[in-house]
Amino acid sequence: MNAPTGLRERKKQRTRETISDTAIALFLERGFDQVPVVDIAAAAEVSKPTLFTYFPTKEDLVVHRFADHQTVSSTVVAERPPGVSPIAALHRHFLDGLAARDPITGLNDDEDVLAFHHLVYSTPSLVARVGRYLARAEEALAGALAEALDSDRETTAAVLAGQVVATERILASANWRRIAAGRSADAVHPEAVADADQAYTLLREGLARVAPQQPHHRRRH
Repeated sequence: MNAPTGLRERKKQRTRETISDTAIALFLERGFDQVPVVDIAAAAEVSKPTLFTYFPTKEDLVVHRFADHQTVSSTVVAERPPGVSPIAALHRHFLDGLAARDPITGLNDDEDVLAFHHLVYSTPSLVARVGRYLARAEEALAGALAEALDSDRETTAAVLAGQVVATERILASANWRRIAAGRSADAVHPEAVADADQAYTLLREGLARVAPQQPHHRRRH
């Protein structure tokens, strides 16, 4: 019974990828607002209802790629090694992303990645949808931080999560600007690391002011 189910899931995933890849190629060629959904469905050889089954909105055809990152930071915090602070774990994860040239860090000079980035951030409706994904990522991180700090101060965890998400967004934006100016990812890497180190130092020092020095147990209600 598992084999047919697995086969169906793989087929659905291939269909999803085909629709998205086709849509993005058309958007890059003609512009997001100039491509109707019916053209995407025809090019992907699916019906319009089928397309909307996989992607509820036109914007989701593009920004669903950001959905994969919604729970990354919260997972990093939840699964960090013993004795490693949440900020240290997030710092290490971001540095690893820079080393791997993960596009989410902004340190990637691949032409296709740069074209995708320009498509997203030059289209207001896509920018707005990315903001929704970031808000969900922030909410998930706030929950993980509250648990990691063993604190009932949910507002504190939410503030820290907002700072982390904003910090990583600003770092990525700075890296994108450097590469858009014509520099290679390899050339930018040392500066990107230095910026990340400084930014996470600021976050860590801020956390030291609010985190309990001794384990803080949640109040029992």
